[in-house]
Amino acid sequence: MTRALAMISGGLDSTLAAKLIKDQGIDVIGVCFKSYFFGPKNAEKMTKQIGIPLVVVDISREHLEMVMNPKHGYGKNMNPCIDCHAMMMSYSGRMLEEYGADFIITGEVLNQRPMSQNKAALDVVRKESGYTDKILRPLCAQNLAPTKMELERLVDREKLRKISGRSRKIQMELAEKWGIKDYPSPAGGCKLTDPNFSKRLQDLLRTGVMPSEQDIALLKYGRHMRVSDNAKIISTRNEDEVKEIKQHLRDTDLVFFTKDYTGSMVIVTGNPGEEDIAFAARAAGRYSKGRDQAELAVNFCRYGQPFENSITAVPAKDADIDRFLI
Repeated sequence: MTRALAMISGGLDSTLAAKLIKDQGIDVIGVCFKSYFFGPKNAEKMTKQIGIPLVVVDISREHLEMVMNPKHGYGKNMNPCIDCHAMMMSYSGRMLEEYGADFIITGEVLNQRPMSQNKAALDVVRKESGYTDKILRPLCAQNLAPTKMELERLVDREKLRKISGRSRKIQMELAEKWGIKDYPSPAGGCKLTDPNFSKRLQDLLRTGVMPSEQDIALLKYGRHMRVSDNAKIISTRNEDEVKEIKQHLRDTDLVFFTKDYTGSMVIVTGNPGEEDIAFAARAAGRYSKGRDQAELAVNFCRYGQPFENSITAVPAKDADIDRFLI
């Protein structure tokens, strides 16, 4: 029986591509890639809707190395889509023999994204994957030259699609026809497409030092401020962020709370100097119920340790925060 590996991002397009090939009587196995910037949650949900198994592959460290210096550069933000797609296709190609599969499916649509899904970019991805004759793009196949799979009649080309451009009308009609619901927005699963996250990542990578998993996880939460090159200040926005951020703190990180008022938890990572500590205390004051006080007491300690240190601080003004906000 013909078998295909479907690269499933968790978005609608890749799900429709897999369903389109499955409906030709081909055995389809989903493959989802996990990194520091995206995970399998949406892919798990979407593959259940179309009834195919899912294999999750962790490429976190290799993907991070590529993100730090992508051969083909970035998209609008820190998203190196061409290099990313080629890396995933290469992984998928190496999995073909392991799973007894004949070819790879992707959900790419010609000209849907001007930089990474024009015809030249699709050709670059296909060639750099190392599996040129094993890649099928079912949603836009009729806009492209016939693949080996179509010429050898493993796949019926007439049942493939000719979708092009940024409109998602056809995809949404197919989703309704096939009962596919609750699908995420395009690129919604990748943090690298988020402008604020990208700015924080650029700041983190500026030194050229390989960041840790915790460093990257912390980029998702709170307000980030950079007073010096040696440390970073993070102020949580709500209780939910406090719960999330605690999972990623280390015993070397400093934690600040105002002594007499409720408010934000402020964290300092890195190797802070006196200036960093002083401003972290001011930020804690700004994001507390005591923000209008002339000055207030702020307690701080290493994460997980008792509060043994205290500093008197003047709550920062918004203009002060804006100077250092990332």
